This record gives sequence, C-alpha cells and structure tokens, in this order.
Amino acid sequence: MTVHGLGPRRAKVLHDRLGVETVEDLARAAAAGNVRSLPRFGEALEKRLLDSLQATLPAGQGRRRLDSVEETVDELLVFLSRLPGVTRAEAAGSYRRRCETVGDIDLLAVAPNGQAVADAFAAHEDTARVLEKGSTRVTIILRSGLQVDLRIVPEESYGAALVYFTGSKEHNITLRKLGQAKGLKVNEYGVYNEGRRIAGRTEAEVYASVDLPFIPPELREARGEIEAAKANALPQLVTLSDLKGDLHLHTRASDGRSRLEDMVEAARARGYAHAAVSDHSRHATAAHGLTPERLSAQLEAIDRLNDDLKDFRALKAAEVDILADGSLDFPDDLLARLDVVIGAIHSDFDLPATVQTQRVLRAMDDPLFHIFAHPTGRLIGERPGYQIDLDKVMKGALDRGCFLELNALPSRLDLDDVHCRTAKAMGLKVAISSDAHSTLGLANIRYGVDQARRGWLGSEDVLNSRSWSELKALLAR
Repeated sequence: MTVHGLGPRRAKVLHDRLGVETVEDLARAAAAGNVRSLPRFGEALEKRLLDSLQATLPAGQGRRRLDSVEETVDELLVFLSRLPGVTRAEAAGSYRRRCETVGDIDLLAVAPNGQAVADAFAAHEDTARVLEKGSTRVTIILRSGLQVDLRIVPEESYGAALVYFTGSKEHNITLRKLGQAKGLKVNEYGVYNEGRRIAGRTEAEVYASVDLPFIPPELREARGEIEAAKANALPQLVTLSDLKGDLHLHTRASDGRSRLEDMVEAARARGYAHAAVSDHSRHATAAHGLTPERLSAQLEAIDRLNDDLKDFRALKAAEVDILADGSLDFPDDLLARLDVVIGAIHSDFDLPATVQTQRVLRAMDDPLFHIFAHPTGRLIGERPGYQIDLDKVMKGALDRGCFLELNALPSRLDLDDVHCRTAKAMGLKVAISSDAHSTLGLANIRYGVDQARRGWLGSEDVLNSRSWSELKALLAR
C-alpha cells in the first residue's frame, strides 16, 4: 500500500486474484495488462499504478529516504567513536552529499589498529550478516537490510579517503585526471608525486594539490562544480543560520498537531524573526481545511499574538488550494488580509501536463498569489509528481513576481536539486519551508537547506533569508 492509489480492499483483490505479494509482483502484473481486468480497476487505474510504481520501485530496490537512515548512521558513528584507538569517524558517500535517497552507507574511521576496530564493528549488535572483513574494510548487513561499508584509514590518508568516498564516481574521475595532468596520482590513500605522498591528511589539501579550492560535499556530482572551482566561481551556499523565518506552518486548526501559540513560540525559539501560519483552505477536506469564517478568526488570533510579541512577527497566511480551473479556494477580499498566500495542488493530479501547467499559471495571475508550494506534488518512494511543465511554471512565476517553494519535508524535498539550480540561473527566488505540522516539525527545514545547497543556492537566492520588511517588499506584487 505504499503505491499511490491502493488501499486495503484493492490490495486484497490483487493478492487474491493475481497472487501479488510485493511491489515487484504488482509491477509485473500491471506491465502485462493483467490489472485492468479486475473488478473496479480498469485501464486508467492500471496506468496510474504504473506511474506510481516508477516512484515506488527505487525505494524497493535498495534506496531509502535520507531521513530514514539518519538515526542508524548517527548511532553507528557514536559506536565507532567510542572504540579504543578511534580518533575520527564520519559518514561519506551519497549520505554526506545529502542526496534525497541513499543506498549503501559509507563510513570512515581513523585508528592505528584497524583489525581490532573491524572485529568490533562486525560484532555490532544490529549486524545480521558480515559480507567482508579485513584490517581496513568491513561490510555488514544490518537487521534492517541496510548495507554498511566501513573503511579504516591512517590519519595521513583521512582527507584523501573522505574525498574519494564522498564524491560521485564522475567527480572522482575528473579529480584523478586533473592530477594526472600535473604528473600526480590521486587515490583514496593520498596524492603522490613520483611515489612520495604530498597530500591527503585533509580534503582541502587534496583539492589544493590540483589547484582547486575546497568543494562542498553537496556539490560533488560532476555537474560543473570543478569548472566553477577552477574559475573561482563556486557559490557561497546557504546555511541554516541564514534563514530568518519559516513560511509554511500548520496548526491543529487544520491538520497540524500543535496549537497556534505553540507553533509561534517554537519558531521564535529557533531564532527566527518571523514565521507564517498557513493552515489549509476549505477544499482540503481531508486536512480539515478552514472555512472563510474560521480563517478570519485565526487572523484575529494572530493579530492578538503579535500585539504581545517583540522582535518577532507571526505572519498571517494560508495554504490555499488551486482548484481545477486555476481559481483559488478563498475569495480575494479574504486573501487580501493575508501577509503570504501559498497556492498548492491537492487534487486532480491526473490532468494532462498542458492543463495542469495552465491551471497553475492562471492561479499565479491573481495578484494576491505569492508562493507555489511543493511544485510537483511528488512523495519520494510513494507517489510520482503530477504531469506539469515546471520550467514554464518557473518562467511564469518570475514574470509575475511570484516564487516557488522548496518544501523541506523529507518525503517531498520538492523542488529537487536540478530545478533549484534552474531557479538560481533564471533569478527566481525560492522559499525553503518546513511545512511543519508540529513544533518538532520545524526542525525538518534542515533537509530543505541540504537540498538547496545541492541546487547551488546561496542566501541571496532564498526568499526567507530576509527580514520581514525586506520580505514584505518582495511579496508586494
């Protein structure tokens, strides 16, 4: 039932009639055209299931959402750091590059006695199988099915190993070629000139050996970062501390779990200068969306809160459904009372791309519209995005003075890194928002910062890196 479009009843029919027991079974049955003949399925649903499976199958084939492995990685690093002789322990690979999903986990440790560390790591209480064990490398499968590769290196090789095991394959190949052009050998043990190690203790000295500045891990994907480094044109990437507010918060007035006052106080506690309370509009019935009367009452409550707040502003906002015809779910006289209007699609996902695109552009034509939330509607590993010409939407937003959201929920991370970079190139600012549904949910914004960094965004590219007065000026279409 991780596949969008399936509930318990349909899952049972698939199991009883077609013998479907796994996501892979379902993919085979749908591809063979066997699903459409089942009662209450049909050809259209079969096609939607196939589309959903394109998003679901990667998770079933060994890749997991970034947030789902963080606790495991943190625990393993603590375990390693407490072993006798271990002076450093750090994660590498796609996890360190902060990719949306990760496969195997790569860990590095520095220790003089590699065999003792390897033996202890292999004997970890969560180990289900040991695939390989030597004095410098251990590969285990955890009880969760996650594969973990540990490399144990000497201190003088730590930086070289971190570069080697963090970067994508293509990034590393380019580094090696740069080294070869200078008569150097670059590998996971260090940088060598005629057999003599000249660098490797830190990442910075490895990059310096090939005349490059340090390249942040999130950029090491062979997408132009080496060329930018050569030209001294790497971006100054946005950091969590650059954010002055969060523009997408829910309270228990709609589908959140915390009170208005508690969400505002949690935002203040994070050091923000402002935060937008943006509960759902009435069309989102499953999320207990607000009627115009309930929203009006909430706006009055926010005004009362602001009367007592110093050096902080609770922004009046709403996540307003974009209806199928492109109209907004609240009338303009109510939207005009809001500081921030966030438009979002929560229905009619199956419209053709041209229709879906025009739907969003018509919504943006309303001069009270500000931010297009989670622009593709995808849920990582669960649901593909709806069909939409996102480049055209982004151009439309820029022309109209609107903005796009980078939704930081780990299940969304929407925009992706590629479209973040497109936004930067065209000068379209992006709002990094937590979409928090509880006070704890505000912390999810760090995943959005990770994604923004992968998309080359600096603080100047991020809408909510501004004070409220600066932000208000940008929102004034």
